[in-house]
Amino acid sequence: MNIIVFGGAGFIGTNLIKRLLSENHKVLSVDNLFTGQIENALLFNENENYSFIRGDITDESFMEVILDISIKKLFGENPNIDEIYNLACPASPPKYQIDPFYTIYTSIAIDTISKMTLKYNAKLLHTSTSEVYGDPEIHPQNEKYRGCVNTMGPRSCYDEGKRIAETFLYEHITKNKLKCKVVRIFNTYGPYMDPNDGRVVSNFICQALKNEDITVYGDENKTRSFQYIDDLIDGMILFMRNTSDDFYGPLNIGNPDEFTLKELYELVLKNIDTKSNIVYKEEMKDDPKKRRPDISLAKEKLNWEPKVKLNEGLLKTINYFKSVI
Repeated sequence: MNIIVFGGAGFIGTNLIKRLLSENHKVLSVDNLFTGQIENALLFNENENYSFIRGDITDESFMEVILDISIKKLFGENPNIDEIYNLACPASPPKYQIDPFYTIYTSIAIDTISKMTLKYNAKLLHTSTSEVYGDPEIHPQNEKYRGCVNTMGPRSCYDEGKRIAETFLYEHITKNKLKCKVVRIFNTYGPYMDPNDGRVVSNFICQALKNEDITVYGDENKTRSFQYIDDLIDGMILFMRNTSDDFYGPLNIGNPDEFTLKELYELVLKNIDTKSNIVYKEEMKDDPKKRRPDISLAKEKLNWEPKVKLNEGLLKTINYFKSVI
């Protein structure tokens, strides 16, 4: 198959492309490297089925002119594109708060990607997020829950951006017959994460490896559900290829095993010989107290559930970070 991955140099994009290339698909990776890493973009350069182009999905001239050249170069003069994955958006609070306007525009650019998908009669998978549920009033969160999101706060650019992206997709699906899947990703970790990503798993591991203080923001009894990257990739591909066009989601893909931040840092300390101490800092505004997916729909529609337990995934992630920091 011929496949385009927007956000291909990011954490999830790199793991997805690695899987797609192992299945002998042709893959065009697109990333502006705002948060993606050039090292990730260059990983697959020796593979003749892979090409990378640096470009911005919010730039209309890039999307309408320059990208077309790369598509024809890899896929041929009259290209047939089978699948498009949209992973393009900064996802961690420290990153998406650098330029909140840009974060919003990146989400709105799903309109351009949708029109491109329709042009090529391709199928689109869009990565939304569990953050559309905000600081939830129900637990665990299922796809019918409409969320408790602050429209005017430091996380709003991402949370509301992802929500409006889902609305754009709904209109394209219902009005224009867009073939699309909307996946709501819950907290995911694994190899190819940016050491400076700013999310809790990478923070704890990298701080421990560097013998720095492990920082906990707010209450260490806050809970999260941590999903290993391989489980996410399995779920995304199953959703894209093994469900009918009339089922577009949204669909939760996450691990329902729930852990406190205290349990997480204790596991990190168990697996890393470190001199780090735990320090507590002020809680970040609008940070959810609980997060856990209801994956009943994914079990029903995909026959999918996560396989990798937290300690197993942490060991693989620790070994990766040991190689890069």
